[in-house]
Amino acid sequence: MSALARFRDSASVVREADRVLFRNYKRAPVAFSHGRGVRLFDLEGREYLDFIGGIAVSSLGHAHPALVAALADQAARYIHVSNLYQIPEQVAAAERLVAASGLPRAFFCNSGAEANEAAIKLARRYGARQLGGRYEILTTYGSFHGRTIATISATAQEKYQSGFQPLLQGFRYVPFGDVEAMAQAVREETVAILVEPIQGEGGVNVPPEGYLRRLRELCDRKRLLLMLDEVQVGMGRTGTLFAHEQDGIRPDIVTIAKALGGGVPIGAMLTIDEIAQALDTGAHGSTFGGNPLACAAGVAVLETIAAERLLDNCRAIGARLHERLARLAAELPMIRQVRGRGLILGVELDRPGRPLVGAALERGLVINCTAETVIRLLPPLTLSAAEADEGLAILEGVLRAAS
Repeated sequence: MSALARFRDSASVVREADRVLFRNYKRAPVAFSHGRGVRLFDLEGREYLDFIGGIAVSSLGHAHPALVAALADQAARYIHVSNLYQIPEQVAAAERLVAASGLPRAFFCNSGAEANEAAIKLARRYGARQLGGRYEILTTYGSFHGRTIATISATAQEKYQSGFQPLLQGFRYVPFGDVEAMAQAVREETVAILVEPIQGEGGVNVPPEGYLRRLRELCDRKRLLLMLDEVQVGMGRTGTLFAHEQDGIRPDIVTIAKALGGGVPIGAMLTIDEIAQALDTGAHGSTFGGNPLACAAGVAVLETIAAERLLDNCRAIGARLHERLARLAAELPMIRQVRGRGLILGVELDRPGRPLVGAALERGLVINCTAETVIRLLPPLTLSAAEADEGLAILEGVLRAAS
C-alpha cells in the first residue's frame, strides 16, 4: 500500500506527524502528494507554485523526465554496494564535476553538512601534515555551514549553537564582506578561510564586488586554504555552475550538495591533488557517500543543466524577477532591499516575514523566510517567464495587502 493511501488529507498527516515525529521543525500544515515542473499539489488537489525548490534542492523542478528515468534505470540495476568496491556511477559524476570546476579530486558524501565536515577535516589534516600544525579556520558572521557539531561551530549564528556547547574549538568569526578584518584575524595557527560566495541562510547577503578575489590573494600571501561553501549557491543557482566562476578564481576546496542530486541526497567536496593527499586510506569515509543511485542522479542533473541551457535560463529569469521586485520595492516602503544573483533572491522587509510566507501559501505560492525579515526565493532553474510572472503576481498581492 502506498504511504499516501493512509492519509485522506493534510490534516490527517499533521495529526499523525505530531504523534510520531520529533517536533524540531516548524512545518506548514500542508502535505504534498506530487509535483510537476515548478508546481506542487497537496493531498486535497490544490496547486502551488514552488518558489523555494526544497531550499535550493529541486534544481530541475519536480518529476523531471531525465531525472526520473535515470533513477528508475539505476534502481532497476543496483542501488548500493559501498565504497569497498569500484563504483562506475561515482566515477562518472566525479568526471563531470572535476572537469567543470578545475579541481581534480572529488569526495562524495550525503549532504552539505557532511561536505563541509569533510572540508574541515581535510583542512586540519593538511595543516597538521604540511603547514606545521595549523588548525584554525576563519569563518564569517551570518554564515551557515550545517548542523553537525563541527559545522555549527563554524556557523557564526548563535541561534544554531544555543544549547549545544561546548562547541568544537578552532574557529573564529569576522564580518562578512570585510577583507581587511579577515586579514587582521589571521594568526600563526590559521590554516583556512571558509566562506559562502553568497550567504543564503544568513539573509541572501551578497558581498562587495571583488570580495572573493581579494580573499584569494590573501590566502596566497599567507599560505592559507580558501574553502568555498557552495552548498546553496552551487550547481547553477547564480547563473554559472559554480558561483565563484563569476569572480574568476579557483578555490582550494569547494563544497556542494543540495541541487546536485535534484532531490536525491548527495554532497561532494572538490579539491586539488596536493591537498587531497592529506586524506589517505582510512582517514575519512562515508557508507552511503557517492552510492550508485545518488551519483546517477548527479550525472542526470548535470547533463540536463547543460542540455536544456538552464544556466542561460537562470540568468534571464533571475534578472526578470530582480527587476520586477526592484520596481515593487520603489513603491512599497516595507521593502528595504532586494538582493541576490540568478535564482537566489532575497527581499528584505521592515518586519517579520513569516506571516507573509503563510499568506503566500494560502494563495498558492511556496516561499520561505530567513534571517527573520528576508523573503527568500529559490525556484527551480527550469522556471519559465510566464511562471515567474505568475509567482510574482501572487507575491506582490501578499506584500501590498500587508503594506
